[in-house]
Amino acid sequence: MKRYAGILVVMIIMCTISTKAQNRYSIDKKRIIKIYEQGRDAYAAGNYSQAKELLEKAISRAPEFIEPMLLLGDLYHSQKNWEKEIEILQQALKIDSTFFPPTYFNIANAAFLSQKYDMAIDYLHQYRIINPNKNAHKRADSMINHILFVKQIMNNPFDIELKNEGPALNSDFDEYWPSLTADEQTMVITVLFPRDMKLYMEQGGELPKSSMFYQEDFYISYADSVGQWMSRQLLPGKINTNSNEGAQTLSADGNHMFFTGCGRSDSKGSCDIYYSRKTLNGWSEPVNIGAPVNSPYWESQPHFAADGRTLYFISTRPDGEGGKDIWKATLMGYKEDGTPWFGNLENLGKPVNSPKDENSPFLHHDGQTLYFSSNGHPGLGGMDLFVSRKMSDGKWSEPQNMGYPINSEKDEIGLIVTARGTKAYFSSDGKSANTLGKDIYSFELPEIFQPKPVLYVKGKVFDAETGEVLPAQFDLINLETQEVVVTSEGNSFSGQFLVCLPTGGEYAFKAEHPGYLFYSGNFNLKGEHPLDKPYYLDIALQPIKPGASIRLENIFFETDSYTLKPQSTIELQEVVSFLESNPQVRIRIEGHTDNVGSEAYNLKLSLNRAKAVYDYLISQGIDKTRLEYKGYGFSRPVDTNQTEEGRANNRRTEMRIL
Repeated sequence: MKRYAGILVVMIIMCTISTKAQNRYSIDKKRIIKIYEQGRDAYAAGNYSQAKELLEKAISRAPEFIEPMLLLGDLYHSQKNWEKEIEILQQALKIDSTFFPPTYFNIANAAFLSQKYDMAIDYLHQYRIINPNKNAHKRADSMINHILFVKQIMNNPFDIELKNEGPALNSDFDEYWPSLTADEQTMVITVLFPRDMKLYMEQGGELPKSSMFYQEDFYISYADSVGQWMSRQLLPGKINTNSNEGAQTLSADGNHMFFTGCGRSDSKGSCDIYYSRKTLNGWSEPVNIGAPVNSPYWESQPHFAADGRTLYFISTRPDGEGGKDIWKATLMGYKEDGTPWFGNLENLGKPVNSPKDENSPFLHHDGQTLYFSSNGHPGLGGMDLFVSRKMSDGKWSEPQNMGYPINSEKDEIGLIVTARGTKAYFSSDGKSANTLGKDIYSFELPEIFQPKPVLYVKGKVFDAETGEVLPAQFDLINLETQEVVVTSEGNSFSGQFLVCLPTGGEYAFKAEHPGYLFYSGNFNLKGEHPLDKPYYLDIALQPIKPGASIRLENIFFETDSYTLKPQSTIELQEVVSFLESNPQVRIRIEGHTDNVGSEAYNLKLSLNRAKAVYDYLISQGIDKTRLEYKGYGFSRPVDTNQTEEGRANNRRTEMRIL
């Protein structure tokens, strides 16, 4: 609950004009009144030190003079000196408790801001008594309810330790907007630093926080072998300029970045969202991603979700719920020049967006847990951090305040959570007594706010014959829902990739590159899985030529049967797409079994399973002249038949180029 500095000034000035017309102040001493009016004018002009001196002078000469006390209280409020504000306003009430009834409300507000909740509630009740106006009662009741909410949160703090990330990331300047790769190896932050360091030193570090004196640039830090952040460096490439760059988001694999740029020559509005891609020589020249994301309004604070397809961002465009809302758009593809283009623009709506402002959206890698800042939901003051979860019907749950000490009366923004879901980073000022501005902090996330944990698979893709790296395209597909969970692409110059793996499901994992057989993988992440053991996988793609073959990991049959399970549809359709994209190719479907049962039984079972795939492909319009099928029984094992794991590896379906 904040009172805007200057509101009381206007009210007092109006009151003064009204009473002065009748030649009435709370005193009748013209010289002292003149001193007060000089102090009032100095305050209105922004000369606070002079105003304070004159107002105190007027009070010292006439201790019963109420007007300068009220104005001095507002001056203390503007300087966040709540104790002094309470003291001087209580002094005014002792002289005349009916002179200016809003004084009770202002004392309550100052008491609330200084965490004297019982005092604040007491003065609000007195405010209701002295002011019979219904709107005044409504205002007081609203604040009482808010204070009770805050009191409950403050009396039940979370037992966490906010860790300042230290000189590797932080400095005497402002650091904010941390963004992190899923493997926790790379962090990019925004730093606000003086344009003219000499002038900054000459002014003793006191320069107005405006673009005239400061600029924002991106810095990068890498984790060492034990997970500690190494000293930050200016981000290489062409992103940083003499203008301001800020509020960035890294893709989960660290190959893509979206950020906010304001007042640029190609801007669609006041601030727009820009895109850059990681290259061999650093980050590429940023490009404006255009409509429908950017508009004549204000767009900022992008977040590129781990699904590789969804961009969340903040916009002031109309048709939302309030001032600044969270919107999202879907990646539709990339233009010839590499610029991404988006569609399916959508406002997140209620209950996430409020009539006021939302900021800094971050959808966890699990695709279900949304963190954001807001001053439109019940909070401790300023922008508080909230969490909302996607429910089974696709709607968002009522946002939950993340409590104290994560939130405070100050602004908390830009929270991100690691893929494992146990650790969070954010930026704040005032969390440490010895810091000069905003710093990057981390903390262990309380279990109540944790998302579903997410693992990842990383590695590189290359030509199986030449070793040449290949920038493959990846899809991770939930076998039960047949939903594409993640879309990604490997690095264009190294072939390296990273794909997030949400726990709790079974997934088909596909990698493909033009001119090569696709790669078929499977990740069964149901049940418990150690979060400190991600997957590493180097993929050798086979060029499309006679004899090349792949194992189809996601074709499943009922036990001792050749009936295809429904989960096989994903893989079967991938084979159909491959054949449609390569009309000159002929293939053979090959079935294999373990050695449980007789040779004749397994030979027949493997043949029938291969034929089941063959029949499905024909049913999807593939010409049967392009297809063959064969069963090998257990004659070609690839693993031991002495263990269940080995036998499972031997039970397989393969596709071979003829």
